[in-house]
Amino acid sequence: MICIRKITDEDFGLESIPFVNPRCRLGARGIVFNNENKIAILHKNLKNEYKLIGGGIDEDEDPTIAFKRECLEEAGCKVEIDDCLGTVEELKTLDDFKQTSYIYIAHVLEDLGHTDFTEQEKGEGSELLWLNIDDAMNVIKDSEDKLIASKFDSDKSVYHTKFIVRRDYEILKYYKNHS
Repeated sequence: MICIRKITDEDFGLESIPFVNPRCRLGARGIVFNNENKIAILHKNLKNEYKLIGGGIDEDEDPTIAFKRECLEEAGCKVEIDDCLGTVEELKTLDDFKQTSYIYIAHVLEDLGHTDFTEQEKGEGSELLWLNIDDAMNVIKDSEDKLIASKFDSDKSVYHTKFIVRRDYEILKYYKNHS
């Protein structure tokens, strides 16, 4: 499987340090299109974060099942996966953390009309937006330097969120350049 992008501390002008005993996490996320050709974006108002739909893969969970579950929770939609673009690696050496995400393209089969946000997502003022791809890229890119720490996260909240918004911007850029 192709690695679309590796995101490292250097992408933010920081110096990477050697990993000691990194925590590793797998994720499943991607671009979800509705019937108006708009994509689902999760906006966390209190963090000024804009991101694609997706999240962590549970132990022994298939990545495609994880992505479909995340679409139900965060976008309130049943989806059909059209393609897997590849993976994105996030190498957060300053927190000894590695994440590899499987990246999917999907379309909405059924909009259930309600999301099932976690308590943290609710506490961060989450809302679902449907934007065209250019507007999505713009709000994601613009938010990178305006992020606000979450009361739910560690002291590295903004550090982690910068990786998230950069990752999702790079996913959209890759998709736009290769579709």
